[in-house]
Amino acid sequence: MIELLQQVRVIDPVSEIDGLFDVVIADGYIEVVASRISDISSDTQIRDCQGLVLGPGLVDLYSHSGEPGFEERETLLSLLQAAAAGGFTRINILPDTSPVIDNPALVAQLQNRRQGGQGGNFSPLSPPSPPSPLSPPLSLLYIWGAITLDVAGKQMTELADLASAGVVGFTDGKPLENLALVRGVLEYLQPLGKPVAFWPSDRQLTANGVMREGSDALRFGLPPIPASAETTAIAALLELVATIGTPVHIMRVSTSRSVELIASAKAAGLPITASTTWMHLLLDTKAVKSYHTSLHLDPPLGNSGDVAALRAGVRAGVIDAIAIDHTPYSYEEKVQAFAEAPAGAIGLELALPLLWQYLVETGEFTALELWRALSSSPAECLGQKVSAIVPDQPAELTLFDPQQTWKVERKSLYTLSQNTAWLGQQLKGRVVQTWC
Repeated sequence: MIELLQQVRVIDPVSEIDGLFDVVIADGYIEVVASRISDISSDTQIRDCQGLVLGPGLVDLYSHSGEPGFEERETLLSLLQAAAAGGFTRINILPDTSPVIDNPALVAQLQNRRQGGQGGNFSPLSPPSPPSPLSPPLSLLYIWGAITLDVAGKQMTELADLASAGVVGFTDGKPLENLALVRGVLEYLQPLGKPVAFWPSDRQLTANGVMREGSDALRFGLPPIPASAETTAIAALLELVATIGTPVHIMRVSTSRSVELIASAKAAGLPITASTTWMHLLLDTKAVKSYHTSLHLDPPLGNSGDVAALRAGVRAGVIDAIAIDHTPYSYEEKVQAFAEAPAGAIGLELALPLLWQYLVETGEFTALELWRALSSSPAECLGQKVSAIVPDQPAELTLFDPQQTWKVERKSLYTLSQNTAWLGQQLKGRVVQTWC
């Protein structure tokens, strides 16, 4: 099939291009990119794309799958459909499933399940109502391998075996406070050439807290978490990286002081990358006054100064990437008091529209800055590359309509869960199609 996207706004962070072009896609490859194409063959499907945005497929660094173990929250099929519907052509799932992804057999099993689906492209001509179980999962699935075997986090997995099995890298997706173990992991991983990601958080300082320490926590009567729970753990991790030299990715950065520490470490030449999550860029502690349990996050939402520092950090490249950290929970799990509900929210189908609306349309971010932080930069954190939008490259692309409005409700989502503070609200901006 040959498709011509006429006068689409191409946003390509790889080539640093933001402009109007005609783009021809044929048999899964980009064939032509030109200011105007007048010579059009009779078998070409022509689409008027004025007002639409075409960019490289988005890459999510880390999110949670319900399957295996919690299929009522999310299956691999629904996860990959939700990712494609949100513009993400690659998704990397965390190993905290049940059982934990800590052995090559489970990695192979999950890879086989993904390969059982079809490839192609996603084009939601109408909202899912409900999502069809026969719809093909389209996003590319990558799997993080667990660092530790046991709940206490005291014993390393067979890291070399997992690397041979094809994991994208290593993380537990939970804090590792045994610094001797972290040091051993960094030493062991040096020759394997795989990314390793840590979530720095001192759980003794976190204690039973559920909200960032400050005046809002006092006003809302919620147990506080000091910023130092994150920053002291980052400082310790950076000391180990400086000593050993193994590249590290720092997950879930949420405080202004963390941005300062990471900036200093990068300036000193430490081999680190970092990410924050989309919700930490959009909301601060004042949003928690609704007590909506989907605003109970871990790490918690920061104060206004944290949000400003995180946004500036992303624009400057101190924070390399925006992760979605999609965390599905069932209705029953989230219908509790704020402090008792499990932490996390869905986001794969919501992140791009909301980030575009509140960061790009307001002029705070350029379109290139946002798209880079959601596509080429997260890929680089994983040692991967995203192709430029030029002829002869595979069509791994996302077509986005910044003006399309839609309502967030069960029948309009591919994810099986509904734990989001935007449920029932009208959003502006929606992915029209993805090619993968």
